[in-house]
Amino acid sequence: MFTPIRRIVTGHLPNGKATVLIDDVATNTKHPDDKVMSTLMWVTDQAPSDLLIEEDAGLRVLGTAPPVGGSRFAVLDLLPGNDFHGQHRTDTIDYVICLMGEVDMLLDDEIVHMKSGDVMIQRGTNHAWVNRSSAPARIAFVLIDAFPKRVGSISLNQNAK
Repeated sequence: MFTPIRRIVTGHLPNGKATVLIDDVATNTKHPDDKVMSTLMWVTDQAPSDLLIEEDAGLRVLGTAPPVGGSRFAVLDLLPGNDFHGQHRTDTIDYVICLMGEVDMLLDDEIVHMKSGDVMIQRGTNHAWVNRSSAPARIAFVLIDAFPKRVGSISLNQNAK
């Protein structure tokens, strides 16, 4: 049902030369239901991040949000007619790229329609994703930890984290 994602991770040999460390199908997936699949690609714990980390950070188990001070890169596949799973928000800046198909992002009082090639910068907003088309959709997300926490529901203290 879902098309596998090839994940290529580069790194360095002991002599400093660039090399491919991983070239395989990404397997760290979650299936909230039979029409939705989320595939974790990579996680960082901080910025700047450690380029010499030996862990395969794409195999971690974590929730939707990245680690505090870090980032989370994932791909979301939505089959046609996926059910509305309720709105949610993360305290993150999200770089969202519609790679394939069409999706609707439901905000509190608006709907944003995205097509393949569209890019969105989402800043801690309450939202949900729905595929109302007749074809599968694939969206890439990079979530970066951000503050203030809970915009719109708690003080906008810029120093709070």
